[in-house]
Amino acid sequence: MTEHNAVRVYHSRSPRLRRTLRMVGAWLAVLLVPGLAFAAVVKGQVKGHNQLVNPVWEEAARPESNHYTWREPSPTVRAEFRTLFGLAPKELCIVGIKKGDVAPPSVPTLITIGGGRTTPVTIVVAPGTRLRFRNSDPFKHKLYAVNEPSLMPSEMGIAAERDWTAPKPGTYELRDELAPSLRSWVVVKPGVASIGYPDRSGAFFLTLEPGDYTLEAYFAGKPIGKPREVSVSTRDVDLTKDPIVVAEDKKPEEKK
Repeated sequence: MTEHNAVRVYHSRSPRLRRTLRMVGAWLAVLLVPGLAFAAVVKGQVKGHNQLVNPVWEEAARPESNHYTWREPSPTVRAEFRTLFGLAPKELCIVGIKKGDVAPPSVPTLITIGGGRTTPVTIVVAPGTRLRFRNSDPFKHKLYAVNEPSLMPSEMGIAAERDWTAPKPGTYELRDELAPSLRSWVVVKPGVASIGYPDRSGAFFLTLEPGDYTLEAYFAGKPIGKPREVSVSTRDVDLTKDPIVVAEDKKPEEKK
């Protein structure tokens, strides 16, 4: 049967049969991707993420820094709504750690620079992961890693990109000679199988292949909360009823 005749036969079938053929084709495509067909989704929830404060704010608030000054509190806005807290979708990294070595991704992991910050702010990767920094600001940046010679200060123009391969395990702090508000962290750790970032409500998900994992949370380059052990099969796992506590709620007097 020629390709032209095959197309005619396909379109002559009923809509129901065409939908079935499309579904079969989709499943075949999934089965051809190693590991993807057997991966499961782990759904989780974090609690206390609105209590996390990025240390770059504390650093900038020091009088000697001269980075910015705080405005006088508005009497029409309640104190609870004037409290600063980290943005979980870019600052709180949830990672699934598997025992043993895990091969780094074959494609670069993108980190964008914009608004004087990076997205994400904290990321956890396996050794050998290639990170690609992209400048999305309308001005230059000069990114570098503190005390790490493999990422020295180098000027990045508008829309420019720069690659860096994550070295040996450790925590690497990133700064910018042209933007003092930029402070990010790359945590390099063996066994990183998947990472995710919670939404504003604290909900997150990870896609993991069958096996035993430890779920860990990282903020400002440091592990926070209690690690969670989870066994993954071919079925999705729902952990939302037992949240991962990343910070305890502050007492009323502490919020003032």
